[in-house]
Amino acid sequence: MAKSLLRSTGLVSSMTMISRLLGFARDMVIANIFGATAGVDAYLVAFKIPNFLRRLFAEGAFAQAFVPVLSEYKERQTQEEIQNFVSRMSGTLGLVLLIICILVVIASPLVVMVFAPGFHHGDMRFDLASRMLRITFPYLFFISLTAFAGSVQNTHGHFGIPAITPIFLNICLILAAFLLAPLLHVPIMALAWGIFFAGIVQLLFQLPFMYRLHLLCMPKFDWQDPGVRRVLKLMVPALFGVSVAQINLMLDTVFASFLKVGSVSWLYYSDRLMNFPLGVFGVAIATVILPNLSRKHASNSVEAYSKTMDWGIRSIFLIGVPSAIGLFILAGPLLSTLLGYGHFTHTDVIMSRKSLLAFAIGVPSFMMIKVLASGFYAQQNIRTPVKIAALAMLTNMVLNAILIFPLAHAGLALATSIAAMLNAGLLFIGIRRRGIYQAAPGWGKFALQMLLANGVMALWLWWGSDSLNQWFAWHWWIKAGHLFYLIAVAMILYFAILRVMGMRVRDFRLH
Repeated sequence: MAKSLLRSTGLVSSMTMISRLLGFARDMVIANIFGATAGVDAYLVAFKIPNFLRRLFAEGAFAQAFVPVLSEYKERQTQEEIQNFVSRMSGTLGLVLLIICILVVIASPLVVMVFAPGFHHGDMRFDLASRMLRITFPYLFFISLTAFAGSVQNTHGHFGIPAITPIFLNICLILAAFLLAPLLHVPIMALAWGIFFAGIVQLLFQLPFMYRLHLLCMPKFDWQDPGVRRVLKLMVPALFGVSVAQINLMLDTVFASFLKVGSVSWLYYSDRLMNFPLGVFGVAIATVILPNLSRKHASNSVEAYSKTMDWGIRSIFLIGVPSAIGLFILAGPLLSTLLGYGHFTHTDVIMSRKSLLAFAIGVPSFMMIKVLASGFYAQQNIRTPVKIAALAMLTNMVLNAILIFPLAHAGLALATSIAAMLNAGLLFIGIRRRGIYQAAPGWGKFALQMLLANGVMALWLWWGSDSLNQWFAWHWWIKAGHLFYLIAVAMILYFAILRVMGMRVRDFRLH
């Protein structure tokens, strides 16, 4: 019997939670040691470029194209044919990535000019970003193959190892900041080397688990393999379509490079907090739901396909809405408690809070895009999400150009949130019109439950959050204790009201 989607999602969320908490520890270390300086701006650009392409090649377009095809192989082909497909796919992907890495390392200043045009020649940020990019970009090669291995394991129902693997990036960066940075003439360069070695460690960690599945195969380059050609055909348009949120965030960095020093860093730290619920829950739900939807499509189970979509959408509302409310009301306290120490000043907290407020508005939409896009990609429908993504990205660019003047970096975050709302709304209209999804009974009751539970939770957080000046005055242990108290009571209130109104865990158990 297949594992419950709720159980699988819980496993992925738990593993991702550990990784994200360690990621916060990483950001706290970097903020405390380096602050929000020109060097950090340069490091963030040098990291964001390979990380952006990782999400396109690995977690975005490639996974959405590869998992449905591999699911079909798993349902209809022999183990030997699956091994041949995995071998040729890994070899083809690996060679393409290797060529891209070589080209970017050679032309790193030109790449920085494209992704951060506001960093001018002779500017410290431009020179540092160009040097660090030569070190960080090979991370794309290692982490994309790591994600490839993770997609294979997810398709076989093994979700824990891929979800826990990112902890090694956080560990390597923390060690680099503490141990390597003091030894270097330019301390911030240590973070670039931390990223490089993290990619190697993450890939090596995956190999024993691929061996257990009998899929640790020698890579072979073969453009002509039918399975490889299908994946590449699906992947090319999906490079744009499924990763529009990441493209929009990258556009934020492009625009922010023209703003004053610190703007790239403020956007990064607020984006990291916004991505906590997205990574722990939104990505977890989408990770579990895609292989399940692909199997349902391969077996022509139309009704089961729609039920799975309904489960995913309800789960996003259940988690996404309270997450957005919590981030919005507690934006200042969260940033002050987690990052407001050392070289990360009160001004940095205030400026990061502005963009976090704007990002928080879009959290449910960022999450929903992951699930709704999976509904199309599991059916190997590339065209519809791409058209929608194109409109959303155009909207984001126009809004960036408009909102950057009155709101500076916060306007860029707000533009991204509005574009995500448009993207999610059009995806939902699309799945309804095509009959991919029919709403299951009980949505009226569910909406009432959500309205009351979120309303009570919001009132509690608003009443207990105090002014930001008060948070600045408190010692770190008082801030941490008060923040934990606020969040713990908010969660208890939220789920208690849902239970009183008749919601049960069994309502979300679906195979």
